[in-house]
Amino acid sequence: MTQLNTPVARVSDPGHRPTPPPSVPRRRRPIRGTRRAFWLFVGPFFTGLLIFSIIALFWGFYLSFTRAVATISPTEFVWFDNYVSLLTDPSFLSSLLSFTVFAILVVPTTLLVSLVLAMLVANLPVARAFFRSVFFLPTAFSYVIASLIWKLGIFSGSPSSVANTVLSSVGLPPIDAWLTQSPYYWVVIVTVRLWLQVGFYMLLFIAGLQRIPDTLYEAAAIDGLSRGPRRFFAITWPQLRPTTAAVLLLLLVAAFQAFDEFYNLVRTIPSARPPLLYIYNLSFQQLDYGKGSAGAFVVTAVVVLVALLQSRFFGFGAADEAKKPRRGARKERAS
Repeated sequence: MTQLNTPVARVSDPGHRPTPPPSVPRRRRPIRGTRRAFWLFVGPFFTGLLIFSIIALFWGFYLSFTRAVATISPTEFVWFDNYVSLLTDPSFLSSLLSFTVFAILVVPTTLLVSLVLAMLVANLPVARAFFRSVFFLPTAFSYVIASLIWKLGIFSGSPSSVANTVLSSVGLPPIDAWLTQSPYYWVVIVTVRLWLQVGFYMLLFIAGLQRIPDTLYEAAAIDGLSRGPRRFFAITWPQLRPTTAAVLLLLLVAAFQAFDEFYNLVRTIPSARPPLLYIYNLSFQQLDYGKGSAGAFVVTAVVVLVALLQSRFFGFGAADEAKKPRRGARKERAS
């Protein structure tokens, strides 16, 4: 008899499943037109940025070293004469003093009020989203509209205005010079700026409060540190240091950019003009574009200097640096 060489099928375990062969990942082909679509969306933005920001920045820097009166085409290269004339102009120095007073009044007030509101809203048992929306809503208002409301309705100087009605209700005489005399116009300017921007910085502090681990408060409660000022200064305030530094920097930059409320409320008072209003009058009323460009770069240099000093003394990322182990500690752990 002859044996047929037929393959014998292997009997496999019924519970065993054969392993499928490894699948080779397929390369995804790039979608056609992706690069073209990218430039179609981003191209107009970069074109506007190049024309209205970058080229304008370099052209303004060039104008600051030239004499350009009633024309943007320079007629004479004067080197640093515009800067010297600007820094020796009493009106410009008075505008820097106005900014200093405004910053001293509005920056700490906004910081304190926004921090207090953030802690109150963050600790509410209910309706947190509602109160966040209520306090944030004024940031959507225009500075021009808010200034007109303050000027025509709240601090108009008439006996029927809101401010004078409140003063009369508590037995105080009404004030007619809200918008013409110091320190009354500072009350008007600071309150309108406070109403417009405190909600935004409140949200920043709420975000900082939400980043604080609950374990820190639990450990403090175990150690006997109850709610109150001691726990705030021991735990909350150090953890909010990076957020506070960012808020301070944003407030200082916003104070330097103050223009709308001053222009609509006290533009006729020379002693209440901030640097931007002085540069506006210099460039668009006196038509001295060379000196106006020099003023813009002087203000920019002051903003950068103040920001560097603020970050140097208060510090960004101080909490992150504190969390990093020192080199000596690393060596001890390694040994």
